[in-house]
Amino acid sequence: MSENAVRPAVRTVRGSAHLAVAGLGLAGAAWALRAVWHIRLAVAGEPASGLPDQGEGRHRPLTSLENSYHLVSTAGDLLTVVCAALFTGWLWRMRDNARALSGERPRYAGIWVYASWIVPIVNLWFPRGIVADIHHKSAPDQKLPIVVNVWWALWLVGMVSGVGLMYQDDTDQVIARAYQGVTGLLVADLAVVGAAVAAILMVRTLTAVQLVRIED
Repeated sequence: MSENAVRPAVRTVRGSAHLAVAGLGLAGAAWALRAVWHIRLAVAGEPASGLPDQGEGRHRPLTSLENSYHLVSTAGDLLTVVCAALFTGWLWRMRDNARALSGERPRYAGIWVYASWIVPIVNLWFPRGIVADIHHKSAPDQKLPIVVNVWWALWLVGMVSGVGLMYQDDTDQVIARAYQGVTGLLVADLAVVGAAVAAILMVRTLTAVQLVRIED
């Protein structure tokens, strides 16, 4: 059956909301820790032996600080993936409930709940649009909470700054950036941490709004 032919039943979202909040909290903490290591690298300064990636395929042995940053970065990446899975799980359930409550088809096809985060250009507005559509169908008489726009603005800053989920630099290149000018890295770190905090508030706010409709 096509997606539009099936109207899903309303399901509780408390559990998925709690998981999403936990995931966002862990991811935000991981990025805050990454910011601490960026500061530590900047304060330590570039070693006399030069950057880790010395060009032409040559890499020198990492210092203990650089090696620990690799561990922090890897842990942060893993927690971010876990967070993404938990957040999209909440988003999907909220979307199903919004459809059941309104009796209207979602504005965006189901594939975009996942693909909208990674498809270039589309990822600049589709994810926010999905959230806004969920809120509109859950509570058509209420304005979109301002926290949604705060979350999305901070997310975009973190993403386009070159250190968010879409960044292209490998870990050694990020280390080089910390040595050569840490300000841009810290701006991105703070934006991602801020986006995680705003997302927690958004999840709690939208979940509460939908629960009111479900429990009426």
